[in-house]
Amino acid sequence: MRPSLPRPLGRALLSLGLGAALVAGGGPALAAPGAAPDGEPPLVVHTEDGAVRGALAEDHRLFQGIPFAAPPVGDLRFRPPAPVEPWDGVRGATAPGSPCPQLQDEFNPFASTDEDCLSLNVTTPAGLEGRSGDLPVMVWIHGGGFVGGAGWPFDARRLAVDGDVVVVTINYRLGPLGFLAQRDLSAQNGDLASGSAALLDQQAALRWVERNIAAFGGDPRTVTVFGESAGGSSVCVQLASPTARGLFDRAIAQSFSCTARYDDLATAEATGDQVAAAVGCAGGTDVAACLRQVGVEELLRAWPGDAFVVGGSALPVQPADAFAAGERARVPVVHGNTRDENTLFTPLLPLVSTGAPPSSSLTAEEYAAELTARYGDRAGEVLARYPADAYPSPLRALAAVDSDAGTPTMLSICAHVDAHEALSAVPGSTPVYAYQFRDRTASPLIDFPFPGYPGDAQHGTELPYLFPGLFGAPLTPEQQELSATMVRYWTTFAATGDPNGRGTPGWHRYRDSGDVQGLDLASAGGIGPVDVAAESHCAFWASLAGA
Repeated sequence: MRPSLPRPLGRALLSLGLGAALVAGGGPALAAPGAAPDGEPPLVVHTEDGAVRGALAEDHRLFQGIPFAAPPVGDLRFRPPAPVEPWDGVRGATAPGSPCPQLQDEFNPFASTDEDCLSLNVTTPAGLEGRSGDLPVMVWIHGGGFVGGAGWPFDARRLAVDGDVVVVTINYRLGPLGFLAQRDLSAQNGDLASGSAALLDQQAALRWVERNIAAFGGDPRTVTVFGESAGGSSVCVQLASPTARGLFDRAIAQSFSCTARYDDLATAEATGDQVAAAVGCAGGTDVAACLRQVGVEELLRAWPGDAFVVGGSALPVQPADAFAAGERARVPVVHGNTRDENTLFTPLLPLVSTGAPPSSSLTAEEYAAELTARYGDRAGEVLARYPADAYPSPLRALAAVDSDAGTPTMLSICAHVDAHEALSAVPGSTPVYAYQFRDRTASPLIDFPFPGYPGDAQHGTELPYLFPGLFGAPLTPEQQELSATMVRYWTTFAATGDPNGRGTPGWHRYRDSGDVQGLDLASAGGIGPVDVAAESHCAFWASLAGA
């Protein structure tokens, strides 16, 4: 299944990228710009493009809104990112740059039409004196359904300080500005074709890291790219992209299967023709020029919500096909998802049986009818494994079906198991470490009504364990213990390519489905290997797909 997302699903994913991240506000107050106190790392850092001045908190430095590419405006709209124009003097880096253009709605309280958005943020530990360019670097690609989000709301101080790493969070073009393919645009871009602006933005940010991160205390030879949801998809695509080779040394893909399939160039260009028609650019002699003159908001509203495009030189083949052919970046990989991934989306997506989203009062009969509409004469086999009365409600039973192998497929547990197998089967590949986040007491992204069900580990619930304060209630002491272990795993992996380290439970390299590291509270089973394929009936779902 290609990851073209229905608008309700894409907008819910968007709230992970920006809106929910802002609910709890920011971190500790930062010192006003100025000279750093004696013995502290400098607040003025010289990059290849010019000097920037950041801010200092008690335990970390933060530099925000640093441009890594030229503003993609005017004739640069839709084109590959261009170099930054160097500046004289010292540029202030104490406020975030603008989010890339996105629409405001019930899932996203923020809107932007500012195309001058290709900036990044750098968080480092304090006390780096005498340590020039030796810390591991982690580059975060935000989620948001490919249509929203930004890098700056993700407070990276816990990763940076507790993990002793430098963290970079980035923006990239979204929606049509990042993913629109169209024949006239493809002709202008040559081998790159079109639809790859977002992919190339992410690579431009990684090239900025390669050139500049040593000045902030980071080691450009030890770079981990990581991301969740659309950001996890981005990590998977970068693993397959020939133009990303050598730009990172480890990869962490969270909550998006690396075997997801995307539109090919011809399909994406046909979608681009529809967008061009919707904004009044069809039939002209220069469609590309017309598209560059359309107002940002009009373009955003015409966008159907597609993602990466396969066919240009930056992504010539489907990632899954690249992995099967042994063509992926030879870097260690962490890949995983949450136990109840699709619980977030089941109430949003139309039922096959009715064409409308389910209500919270879905009955057992309606649940059985939906299984019949989906699975025909094998619906009884599904019902035997997921009986309505085994769950707090029929809607929660349907959510369990969706989380294991249902809709959207690219977020399901069994699709992630397929990806673990595909990544680890690459001949001569470096290690793959698989995980599943299982804390069902974690605060949900959105409190959908599941009567009688206390909670679940839905899409995005692991994020506050890595980035504090994203949404929901503060972590409990027991959750803080799990968070501390996850931070150690993620940052140890960034440093060594292996998540195992002193003081953490052992994590086996992935060789079969029993090697998935469960991440849960001590009172609910703790941390250790679980056979998620058996638990989620993946062999059954595979037989159903092959019937």
